[in-house]
Amino acid sequence: MNTKRWIALVVAAAVLGISLVINSAFAFLQGGFSESVDEIMGSTQTGLSEVVMEDGDYNSRVAVLNVDGVIQDTGDAASFFGTTGYNHSFFMEQLENIKEDESVKAVVLAVNSPGGGVVESAEIYDKITEIQEETGKPFYVSMGAIAASGGYYIAAPAEKIFVNEETLTGSIGVIMQSVNYGELAERYGVDFVTIKSGPYKDIMSPTRDMTDDERALLQEMLDDSYESFVDVIEDGRGMTEEEVKAVADGRIMNGRQAVEVNLADDFGFEEDVIDQVKTDFDLGNAQVFQYGTSQGWSSLLSMKVNSFFGNDIETQMISKLLTEYSSPRMMYLYGDK
Repeated sequence: MNTKRWIALVVAAAVLGISLVINSAFAFLQGGFSESVDEIMGSTQTGLSEVVMEDGDYNSRVAVLNVDGVIQDTGDAASFFGTTGYNHSFFMEQLENIKEDESVKAVVLAVNSPGGGVVESAEIYDKITEIQEETGKPFYVSMGAIAASGGYYIAAPAEKIFVNEETLTGSIGVIMQSVNYGELAERYGVDFVTIKSGPYKDIMSPTRDMTDDERALLQEMLDDSYESFVDVIEDGRGMTEEEVKAVADGRIMNGRQAVEVNLADDFGFEEDVIDQVKTDFDLGNAQVFQYGTSQGWSSLLSMKVNSFFGNDIETQMISKLLTEYSSPRMMYLYGDK
C-alpha cells in the first residue's frame, strides 16, 4: 500500500474516532446529565414564560413572536453550548399558546431569517393560518435585516407586512444542494462501496456524479414545492400567479423594491409595527409581551459552559457541525446552508 493510501486511512480513522467521542460525550451532556442536574437541584421546569415589553391591559394584549435564524428543526442539540438561534419546537409552542390564550388580541411576527426547511416553513404557515381562521387574531409582520425565502413564506399570510428600506427579502424559490467529493477521494485512494436496493437509493450521493434521470426526478419535486410557495403568496398577498412569478425567480430585493411589487405594505421598525397594530385594532392600552423560556438548572449550567469556552468562532463552528443535518433536503433558503 502506498504512502498516500496510508495517510488517507489514518486521517479517516482519526476523524471517525474523534467524531464518535464528541458525539457520545455531547449526547451524555445534553441528555441524561442535564436531566440529572435538574433532578438533583429540584428543578425540572421548562416551557414558556412571558416578558412584558409595554405595560397595559392584561385582558387585551399584543404578542410579539420572534423568528431569528435559519428555520430548521434541530431539536435542542445546541442548547448545552449556550448558542442562540431559532428553536422550532419552542416557536410552535408559542403559536399554540397564542391560539389558546384569549387575552391575546393581535400578534406581531418579527422575522429576521434567511429562510430554512420546506417542512418547517410550511408547518409555521399552516399554524398561522389556522389561528387566523379559528380565532380571527390578526398577524402583522416586522421584517428585520433579512426575511428571505422561507422567512417570506411564513410572513405571507399576515394582514400587513412592514419592512425597512434596506431589508433583504424575496428569494422566492426552492433549493437543494449536496457536495461531490468523489474525485478528491479517488485522488487519495479512497474507494466507496455502495450496495443499494434500487437505482435511486443513493440519489445525490456525494461520491459520484448525478445522472440525468436523477436530476429530472429531483427537479420535479422542487418544482412542486415552488408552486406551493407561489400559491401561498397568491393567497396571502392577493396577487395573481403571473404577478407572483414575475418576481419569484429566486431574486433578492430590498424593502423599497418589495413594497413596489406588493410583497410588502409599508415601512417601519418593530416599534412602529406594534403601534400600527394597536391603532388598527383599537388596542391602544394593550399590554405588549414576548415569550421566553423558564430556565432550569441545566439551562443555567449551559450558560456557564458557554462562558467557560467563550462564544468564539471555534465554539460556534463545533456547534454548527453537531447540529446540522448531513443529508441534502429541499430548502426555502437564501444563501449557503
